[in-house]
Amino acid sequence: MRSNDGMTLALPRPGKALRGVMIAVFVLWLIYAIGLNWGGAADSVFFVLAGSTERILHGEVWRLVTAPLLHYPVGGAGVSHIITALLGLYFFAPRLEELWGPKRMLRFMALSCLIAYVLQMLVELLLPSSVAERLVGEYWFGLSPALGAIAIAWALTFKNQVVQLFFVIPVSSRMLIIWVVGLGLLYLVAGARPHEGLISPFGGMLCGWLLGGGSPSPLRKAWLKLRLAMLDSEARREGQRKKPRPNPGGLRVIPGGRSDDDDDDGRGPDGRWLN
Repeated sequence: MRSNDGMTLALPRPGKALRGVMIAVFVLWLIYAIGLNWGGAADSVFFVLAGSTERILHGEVWRLVTAPLLHYPVGGAGVSHIITALLGLYFFAPRLEELWGPKRMLRFMALSCLIAYVLQMLVELLLPSSVAERLVGEYWFGLSPALGAIAIAWALTFKNQVVQLFFVIPVSSRMLIIWVVGLGLLYLVAGARPHEGLISPFGGMLCGWLLGGGSPSPLRKAWLKLRLAMLDSEARREGQRKKPRPNPGGLRVIPGGRSDDDDDDGRGPDGRWLN
């Protein structure tokens, strides 16, 4: 990393949570790569965990959880898919994990993938089938939504820093946002549909801003403002409902205390006996 004060060429150090995600993703890819390429396993073994809008709508909701963990396991495209995912996590996620802690990091990644893929499903259902099939494949999978979310969150959190991407390419936070958004637009214009689909990466970027663009995040700030407004409104209503309490016995409070000028007969300032 490099900041405005200087440069530090240090390797990122992922925490336990991030290391666990990287190991799980790679091991799962390795199992499928060996099984499909050398073990004679059928493609259906892989696609049973991949995302599918049609199958999820028919009750196979587990695919929303397992789809982000899968990466294409065949050929050079498969190697590129898994390496891109691992490098994206390695270069950008450790600083966020250090700042947020492991729980928020894992929650952020899980919600980014879930929201992005659900958003993609909704867009797919709303668009004509002739357009939807060009944007989203029959099956979709991969960590791309989480990677986009992590990149946007990193750029918004560390605005005055520069990351040495691949240890060579200096990338500022502003350039990183331009790169991530621009790359997604280029894929969309070119009709180059990735394994994750063309809509989910933009959903991930949106989550990166809403859930990770600061501490507290913009979404939490909005919720806190809404909650404060609700409490203020409730307090005003309670104040309006309050009425003076009735005093049917005509009782009232008599100022107490005695001064030096009071007589010693136990009478108060108004001449009445004090009890």
